[in-house]
Amino acid sequence: MTISVDYNPTQIEYPDEDGKPMAEGDVQCSYLTYARNALRIYFQNRSDVYVAGNLFIYYEQGNLEAVVAPDVFVVLGVENQDRGSYKTWQEQHKTPDFVLEITSKTTRSKDQGAKKGIYAFLGVREYFQYDPTGDYLNPQLQGLHLIEGNYFPVEMTTLPDNLLSLSSEVLGLELRLEFGELRFYDPATGQKLLTHEEAVAAQQAAVQALKEEQERSQRLAAKLRELNIELDN
Repeated sequence: MTISVDYNPTQIEYPDEDGKPMAEGDVQCSYLTYARNALRIYFQNRSDVYVAGNLFIYYEQGNLEAVVAPDVFVVLGVENQDRGSYKTWQEQHKTPDFVLEITSKTTRSKDQGAKKGIYAFLGVREYFQYDPTGDYLNPQLQGLHLIEGNYFPVEMTTLPDNLLSLSSEVLGLELRLEFGELRFYDPATGQKLLTHEEAVAAQQAAVQALKEEQERSQRLAAKLRELNIELDN
């Protein structure tokens, strides 16, 4: 007896996680979190830009093996809403436009090999890699842009104080290497992109500095009043 089973890819369950840690260590995790959160804040008023980090991207319906999980990625032209995983066939087959991998010697083979090939196959226009511990990348920040199916290096600029900068055409931002640390900058304003926590800390520091300046001014004014009183006497 032959039993026929109807194959329906829509009934397949696509896991949202694999039980593995978000990043291999605290250093890698901190930069992943910074990049994801800073980009989310930057694009928060754009309803057609989706920013995610360490999220599964399924790119072939019905094939659970056709999956990749970039550390940080940005998709232009899709709805800005939370997702458990990103399935390209549910997003008009829109794939990421920008990918950032926080790399190290442990993930080198994947980041330079399998993932790089998948991103080229998916048409990811820009693929950046950052090696925070300097395990193997020199310089620690490098970018690639896709031309006719192949990746070519993004030109690097040396800023004053020997800071390195790469421009992302996709994001309209600069990625800078500041004494070994990755930071995003808005070239239109020259401002560094901050996370919510960094913005709050910067505001608190500014308030504290203003308070200290006011206290110094008050002490100086009091001292001048004392001198005037002595001179009058």
